[in-house]
Amino acid sequence: MVTAPHHLASEAGRDILREGGNAVEAMIAAAATIAVVYPHMNAIGGDGFWLIAEPGKDPVAIRACGGAANLASPDFYREQGKAAIPARGPLAALTVAGAIGGWIKAAEVAASIGGKIPHSRLMRDAVHHGKTGVPVTKSQVALTTTKMAELKDSPGYVDTYAANGIPAIGDVLKQPALAATLEHLGRVGFDDFYRGDIARTNARGLEAVGSPLRLTDFEAYQAKIMTPLSVKLSAGTVFNMVPPTQGVASLMILGLFDRLGLSGATLDGFDHVHGLIEATKRAFLKRDAHVGDPDRMSIDPMSLLSNEMLDHEAAKIDMKTALPWPHVAKPGDTIWMGAVDANGVAVSYIQSIFWEFGSGVVVPETGVLWQNRGASFTLHDGPNQLGPGRLPFHTLNPALAKLNDGSVLTYGTMGGEGQPQTQSAVFTRNVMYGQDLQEAVSAPRWLLGKTWGEDTTTLKLENRFDPALIEQLRSAGHTVEVVGPYEDMMGHAGGIRLKPNGVMEGATDPRADGSVAAL
Repeated sequence: MVTAPHHLASEAGRDILREGGNAVEAMIAAAATIAVVYPHMNAIGGDGFWLIAEPGKDPVAIRACGGAANLASPDFYREQGKAAIPARGPLAALTVAGAIGGWIKAAEVAASIGGKIPHSRLMRDAVHHGKTGVPVTKSQVALTTTKMAELKDSPGYVDTYAANGIPAIGDVLKQPALAATLEHLGRVGFDDFYRGDIARTNARGLEAVGSPLRLTDFEAYQAKIMTPLSVKLSAGTVFNMVPPTQGVASLMILGLFDRLGLSGATLDGFDHVHGLIEATKRAFLKRDAHVGDPDRMSIDPMSLLSNEMLDHEAAKIDMKTALPWPHVAKPGDTIWMGAVDANGVAVSYIQSIFWEFGSGVVVPETGVLWQNRGASFTLHDGPNQLGPGRLPFHTLNPALAKLNDGSVLTYGTMGGEGQPQTQSAVFTRNVMYGQDLQEAVSAPRWLLGKTWGEDTTTLKLENRFDPALIEQLRSAGHTVEVVGPYEDMMGHAGGIRLKPNGVMEGATDPRADGSVAAL
C-alpha cells in the first residue's frame, strides 16, 4: 500500500510493489513522481527525510538536508545590502538540495533487504509525466495565483509554470527538461546530481543568476543514515526525525499528552483538543529555544524526551485555561508519503522545498526548481545562524509508530507549523481513541499559529467542529478563529497502519489531490 497527496505518485509506488519491489523502492518512485506532478509543494531541488522500519527492528532515519553554500555568511548578505535573507529569488537558493542524496541512501537500504528494481524503472513514471504532461491541480492554480507577485521575478519560474499566464485547473503542465534530468539520473545513477553532468549544469545555472551555491558545495554533499528520536508512550513507541527538524516537538506533544491521563476523554471533546493544544505550546517553546543545526545545539535532543523533562512540562499544563500565546510561527510547505510492503517494511517520507514553489528559481537546462530552505536561517547569533555548511531549521518530520498491539503506523503531513499538530490529532484519534484511520485524517482539524502566507497567533478551527466545543475553547482563553470545512492550511495528511493479521488500513487527505493505492 502507498499513500500520497497526488494519486499519480501513489500509483507509481503501487506499481513498483506490483512488480516485486519493496516499500523503499516504491517510495523512491513515488518521490520522483510527486516532484513532477506536485511542483508547488516539492521538487528534486529540495530536501527529504526518511524513516524506514523493517519487521522486528527499530527504524532507521535518513537525514537528506543540504547545508548552506560555502560562500553563504551573514557578511555575504550584508554585502548584498540585505538585512535578512530574501525568501525568494537566487539569494534564497543558498542550500544544497538533499532529496536525491536521500534517494541514494534509501536505495542502499532497499538493496540490503533484497531490492532489485533498476533506477531507470524507478524513474519511469516521473519521466513519462514530465514529457507528456499532467493536469494542473486546484491547489497549484491557487498558489500560482496568490504567489505570482513574489515569484514572477525568480529566474525560470514563469517560463516553467506560467508560460501562458496563470494556468487554469486541468491545463496540462509539461516539464521536458526535468523529465530529461530524471531519465539521465535513472540511467547513470543518482550520484550524478552531485558529482556529474547534472551537478555541473545546476551549479553553472545557479551561479549565473546570483545564487551563492557552487559545484564544490554539491560535490561535498552526502545524506546520512542515523538513529531517529523516539518516545515511549502507553500505546507503544513513536519515532521521528533528529534535528535540524522539529521532530522532537512532535514527539514531545504526544509524550506530554500521554501524561495528562486523558485516555477516557471524549474524542474531539474539550479535554482532547485543549490538552493537545497546550501540549503543543509547551513543545514549541522548547523547540524554538533549542533546535537548529545539531552541531550548534547546546543540548541532546533526547533530553527533551526524558521522563523527567516530560513529567516536568506536563505538570505545567492547565486543563482549564489556555496559556497565552505570542509565539512566532515556523513556515513551510511540503509533501508526506507512506508505503508498506507485503513483508511488513514500512516507510514514512517527507520531501520539501520550504515555501510553496521554494525560491522560484528554475535552472532551465535541468528543469530543477530550487528550494528556499536557507531563508529560515538568521543573520544574528543563535542556533540557526547562517554559516558555511550549516543546516537550517526544518519543519519536516516524518513519523512512524510501533504499537503495543503489534501494529505499525506510518503517518505524517505537510503544513509547516501544523505538522506536529496534525500528527498529534491523527495519532491520538486513531491509536488512543480507536477512530478509523481515514476518519482520523478527514475529521476537522485545528492549527495554532501560521496560516499560509500570514503569521498569526490565533487558534484556527475548521467549522465542522461542534459549536459547543468552539465556545468552550474560547471560554478557556483561546483566541479562536473559525475557518472553512476542509482548509489547505491544515495540511495534507495520510497514513498506513499495518495490523498484526496483515491487514493494511490506509488514509489520504480530502484536502489534497491524493489517493491510497494498494495491491
